[in-house]
Amino acid sequence: MSVVRRLTGRGGGAPGPLAPLRPQGLLDVLRDGPAPLRTGGKPTDPGALRVAVVVPQFRRGSGGHSTIANLVRGLEARGHRVSLWVQDDEGRLEGHDAGELFRRFFGDVAGPVHATFDAWEDCDVAVATGWQTVPRVLALGGARARAYLVQDHEPEFYATSAERIWAAWTYGQGLHAICASPWLADVVRTTYGAPASAFDLGVDHDRYKPLPVGRADETVLVYARAVTARRAVPLALLAMEELVRRRPGVEVALFGESREIATAFPHRALGVLEPDALAGAYNGATVGLCLSLTNPSLVPTEMLACGLPVVDVRSPSMLACFGEDGPVALADPDPLALAATVERLLDDLVERAERTRAGLELVAPRTWSAAAEQVEAGLLAALA
Repeated sequence: MSVVRRLTGRGGGAPGPLAPLRPQGLLDVLRDGPAPLRTGGKPTDPGALRVAVVVPQFRRGSGGHSTIANLVRGLEARGHRVSLWVQDDEGRLEGHDAGELFRRFFGDVAGPVHATFDAWEDCDVAVATGWQTVPRVLALGGARARAYLVQDHEPEFYATSAERIWAAWTYGQGLHAICASPWLADVVRTTYGAPASAFDLGVDHDRYKPLPVGRADETVLVYARAVTARRAVPLALLAMEELVRRRPGVEVALFGESREIATAFPHRALGVLEPDALAGAYNGATVGLCLSLTNPSLVPTEMLACGLPVVDVRSPSMLACFGEDGPVALADPDPLALAATVERLLDDLVERAERTRAGLELVAPRTWSAAAEQVEAGLLAALA
C-alpha cells in the first residue's frame, strides 16, 4: 500500500489510524539530553574531516536536497569524507534503494547513502539538515561536534502548531548553524541567540548560462511549486491572471510542480524539469517570476545566470540578499504590483538588458566550490 493510502486510509478496506508526524528521537533528547560528544583519540585533520550528514526523506525536484548534494560534492572535492544518512519519517522510501534514488534525483556523490542508522559510525561533525533531523543528530553518539545546515527559517513553514514550536526549538540546541544567506544567519543569531555563519547558494555555471537560442518576446516563466507554501503560488497565479487580462497575447509557462495546476488563464504546464531542460526554459523566456517569502530558493540565481530578468517580492530576505536596486526587480506582495512589474519589464528592453547584465555580474562568483568552502569554514567553527 502506498504511503498516501496508508496515512489517509484511501484505497479500499477500513481506514487506518491517523499517524501524525513526530520527530524521531525528540523524546529521548528531552528526557536524557544529547549524546556526549567524542573527545580524545587521534587529532582531527581539518583538511580531511569525516562528515556525517543526516537528511530528511526526499522526492524528485527538492531544491533543498539538490543544495545538499552540491555541497557534499564540493566538500568531497576539498578532501573531506562525507556520508549521507536518510531519516525517512514517512516511510516514503520503503522498498527502494535510497542511495540509487538520491543519485538519480540529485546527482552522484562519492560517499555512501544510508537508508537506516544501523551502521552509524564515529565522525568529526554530524550535520542536521532540516528541523526534523535535529533530535536524531543530538541523540547520535560518536561525533566530535554537531552542526546544522539551515536553508530556511523553518518555523515559518507552519501555522500555529506543534511543528512550528519544534522547528523553533531546534535553533536553541547549541548546534552551529551554517545558513544559506547572510539574512538567514542574522535571523538565527538575533532571534535565537545561536552561533551562526553564512554561505551563498552556488550556481552550476556549466549548465546555467546564456545559450545561443532565441529568447521569446512575450513569455513569462513562473516558478509554481504549489506544494511549497512559501513560494506563494496563489499570489503568482493572481498576478498572472491580471497580466493576461492586460496583455491577452502574453504566454505564461508554469514549472516546478508535478501535478496540473488549475488557473483562470491559458498557460503551458512544464512540470518538474530536469536541469538541462530547466536551463533551456530559462534561456527561452522573457521574464522569470519566482516568489520568496522566506529565504530565496535556487531558482532566482539560476535564472539570473541564464540571463533571464527576475521579478520577486519585496520581502526582508530579498531586500537583504539582493538589495532594493539590485538585479532582481522587486514588487510589493500584491498581485497588481507584481503584474505591473512584470509588464514593465516586458515593455522596457533597456531595463531588461541592464538587469541581465547586473544579474550575470552578481552570480559569476557564486559557485558550488565557493559555497563548499564557506560551509567548510562553518564545520571548522563547529569543531572549535
